[in-house]
Amino acid sequence: MPSASLAHLRRFLLRAQRLEQPVDSIAETLDHLGYVQIDPINVCGRMHDLILRNRVLHYPENGLHSFLLRPEQPGFEYYLPGAGILVTFPLSAWPYVRPHMESRRNDPNGYNGRLQAEETAIAEDILSEITTRGPLSSDHFRHDTRVTGAWGTRTRQAKAVLEKLFMHGRVLIARREKFRRIYDLPERVIPASVFNQPPADATAVERWLILTRLRQRRLTTLSKKQQTLVADCVAPVLADGFPPLWILHRDLPLLAATEEAELPDLSPRLIAPLDPLIYDRKLTARIWNFDYRWEVYTPAAKRQRGYYALPLLSQGQFIGHVDLKADRKSGKLEILSRQVARGHAHASAVRELAAFLNLRPRT
Repeated sequence: MPSASLAHLRRFLLRAQRLEQPVDSIAETLDHLGYVQIDPINVCGRMHDLILRNRVLHYPENGLHSFLLRPEQPGFEYYLPGAGILVTFPLSAWPYVRPHMESRRNDPNGYNGRLQAEETAIAEDILSEITTRGPLSSDHFRHDTRVTGAWGTRTRQAKAVLEKLFMHGRVLIARREKFRRIYDLPERVIPASVFNQPPADATAVERWLILTRLRQRRLTTLSKKQQTLVADCVAPVLADGFPPLWILHRDLPLLAATEEAELPDLSPRLIAPLDPLIYDRKLTARIWNFDYRWEVYTPAAKRQRGYYALPLLSQGQFIGHVDLKADRKSGKLEILSRQVARGHAHASAVRELAAFLNLRPRT
């Protein structure tokens, strides 16, 4: 059973997360991570773009959704089963996601469960229109009655029913226009060779979810049941003061290779608030000695960092955070606040993000 110091775990994670050596391919990165989280909030770049720009060379803003428009349809959007977060999956995830879609169709509970009687007629109208006319957004349909949406807000009934159809796998997101969802029938979104694959059974889905979590984080804790389900694919790692941590067998050579390596000479960079490197806040606090919380949903009076503060990584350690806001009208990226360890700089990281967003840092 391999053991590792905190410094070793940090070196391993930076390389395993592709932050030390970015690659040329969005497809390779998507397959490596298992999925990329999607989020509509655009304060200083959207979450998926902030995640990918640090891992894919020459990645452009909105690059993920441009990539999904390729003729071969290399991936699709859907919610991570059991987690309720919208992500982009590689096509290989399709057989494992389908059972979740189908179970939603018959679930009598929950907002996105079984269609109610009045929703069924609206759903049939929507599906008929999409079948005949091709990809459409909720704006193309009437049914303007206001209902309570998934987040407790009021929304148009057409939009709410489309969201249910999406959760049920009866429509998928074919493309986005200014980030607005444009839906189509799943058989016209997913290539036939993939769409026609049989859905995975319950055990295979459970294994896939655990292994996808490991692909996403590269290092995590597992329950005894989870360990048993994926025992042929994972290995434990011991570190002082930690319960056993688990990695994929395929990552063992990388763990060995980073044992004596020096910390990478990484220039300062701003990390996405929900980046896979720091998604597990408990492990982040212990491995990186970095206590971070995304405060988008924290009341303003209780925020300690700022609405959309980005963690700052430099020389293999987290040295603080910078709260930024893009002013698209003036073409500038504004620093609202910052907390950076003494002796460390943040300006180059802000300039780099500003260039990515085609903005200038406000001086």
